[in-house]
Amino acid sequence: MDTQILKAAELSKRGQKRIRRNLLQAFLAARKTHGPDMKILTDGDGRQLSYAELARAAFALSSPLKKITDADENVGILLPTGAGAVIALLTVHAASRIPAMLNFTAGIKNLKAATRTAPIKTVITAHKFIELAGLSALIDQLSEVVKIVYLEDMREQITLGGKLRAVLGPAMPGLFVPNAAPDDTGVILFTSGTEGNPKGVVLTHANMLANVEQIDQHVDLEDGDKFFNPLPTFHCYGLTAATLWPLLSGYPVVLHPSPLQTKTIAKRIAQTHATVLFATDTFLQQYMRASTEGGLSSLRIAVCGAERVREETRKIAEQRFTCEVLEGYGVTEGAPVLAANQPGDIRAGTIGKMLPGIESRLEPVDGLEEGGCLWVRGPNIMKGYISPDNPGEVIPLTDGWHNTGDVVSVDDEGYYVIRGRIKRFAKIGGEMVSLMVVENCAAAVWPDYMHAAAIVPDKRRGEQIVLVTEHADPKRHELLTWAQTHGVPEISVPKKIISVESLPVLGTGKLDYVSVTKLAKEAMGLS
Repeated sequence: MDTQILKAAELSKRGQKRIRRNLLQAFLAARKTHGPDMKILTDGDGRQLSYAELARAAFALSSPLKKITDADENVGILLPTGAGAVIALLTVHAASRIPAMLNFTAGIKNLKAATRTAPIKTVITAHKFIELAGLSALIDQLSEVVKIVYLEDMREQITLGGKLRAVLGPAMPGLFVPNAAPDDTGVILFTSGTEGNPKGVVLTHANMLANVEQIDQHVDLEDGDKFFNPLPTFHCYGLTAATLWPLLSGYPVVLHPSPLQTKTIAKRIAQTHATVLFATDTFLQQYMRASTEGGLSSLRIAVCGAERVREETRKIAEQRFTCEVLEGYGVTEGAPVLAANQPGDIRAGTIGKMLPGIESRLEPVDGLEEGGCLWVRGPNIMKGYISPDNPGEVIPLTDGWHNTGDVVSVDDEGYYVIRGRIKRFAKIGGEMVSLMVVENCAAAVWPDYMHAAAIVPDKRRGEQIVLVTEHADPKRHELLTWAQTHGVPEISVPKKIISVESLPVLGTGKLDYVSVTKLAKEAMGLS
C-alpha cells in the first residue's frame, strides 16, 4: 500500500485559545467559571470537595514543598486515584515544580529506574495509602534513592505564609500562580518497562489541555452528567480523560482508589448515580458481573480504552443497563486519546474517528496487505521521550510525528480499525498472523471467558501461537470449525490451548501480555 496521510476535523478556535495556558491556570479558570463552591470531586471515602477546597489545599501545601525542593525540580507522585492525587498534582504545579506520576504497581526495580530517568529526588505519598496498600517494604527500598514526603506531614508543616498563600493564591492568581509556559513540561509519565527500563514520556501543559479540548469537542455530554473514575492516575487515560477532563469542564467526578474492587465499584456507581464510567473492557465486564440487576442503570456511557472492546461486553451493557459503550484508542504519547466512537454513532469493531486536530499517516508494513503502521501528529502529541541512557534529556520527535507501533486500517468514512500491534504479529511459515485475530476468534466461540494469545518459539516454523484462556475445557475443534465457517485461515487457529483460572492483568487494566507469554512458555516447557 502507499502511504496515506489523513486529517481530522480542526480543533475549534475556542479550544486552540484555551490550550495556550498552563494546567494550574486552566484549573483556576474552571473554578471561576463553575463557581468556587461547586462540589466537583467525590473521594473514595465519600467526602466531597469543592473547587475552592482543592485550590486552598494546593496553594497551602505548595509552601512546605517549595522549601524542600528546587525550582523546576521533578517531583514524583506515588498515590492512588483520589483527592490526594489531584491535590498533589496541583500542589506541585503551584510550587513551580514538575509532577512525575509513578506506578506503585510496577515493582521497585521499575520505580527506581523511573526516578533515575526523570530524574526524581523527591516523592510525595501518604501514610494512610502506604499502610492500607501494604507498601511499607516498597517505600523502605525506594527511600534508598529518593526523599519520601507525606501529605499528612506536609499539612502539619504549613506556616502562616502557607495559610496566606491558601487564601490569596486562588483569589489573586496573577501574583501567586507560576507563569509556566504552555509548551513547558506539564507532567512526566512512564512507559511500562516491559521491554527494558521505562522511558519518560514528557507531556507539555498544552499537550494535556489540547487533549481535554479534543475529547470535549468530540464527545457530547449532557447537563447533569457525573463521571466515575476507578482508573489509576499514573496512567494517562486515568489522568487526562477520566480526571482532568471532568475537573476542567465542570462535571462532577467520583474517584475510586483501585479498579480491582469490583463489587464496591458497582455499588458506588449505583449510590452516586454516575452517568459516565471510565474503564477497560476487562474491568467493565467485571463490574457488570458484580452488579445486582439494574445496579449500573444510572450509566449512560461507558468509555473503554487500553484494550479492544468485545461485542459481548457491548451487548450486555446495552441489554442489562441500557448503557452505550464507547470504544476509544490512545497512547501515552498522545496525552492519551487519539480516536473514539461517539454517542449515537458507534461502529462496532472500530475505534471511531480521530479527534479534532490530529493528523495521521499509515506507513506500509512488510508482509501485511491490509492496513499500515499508524503515525500521528497534533497539539496533544508529546514533547518527546526521556531515555534511561540520558536521564533528564528530552529527545524531541522528528517533525512532530509519533509512531504508535499499531497496525490500523481506515474506511472511506474515516472510521479506524485496530489490526494489532506490530509486535503482536507472529510470522508462521512466512505468513504474518495477528494475535488479535486469534483472540477475536476465541471470544466469538467462547464469549463468556477471557482469552489472550502469545507467541512462542517453534523449531520448525520459527514461531507458533499459544492461546491462554480462562475457559476450563476449551476444544480446539470448536475454534477450527468457527474459523472455517467465517473465512479465517487455519493458520490463525493455535494448535496449543492452555487453561488458567484467571489471566494476569496490569494495574492499568490491560492484560499483562508479558506474564501471559511466560505462562505459555511454561506450558510448552520452554521457560
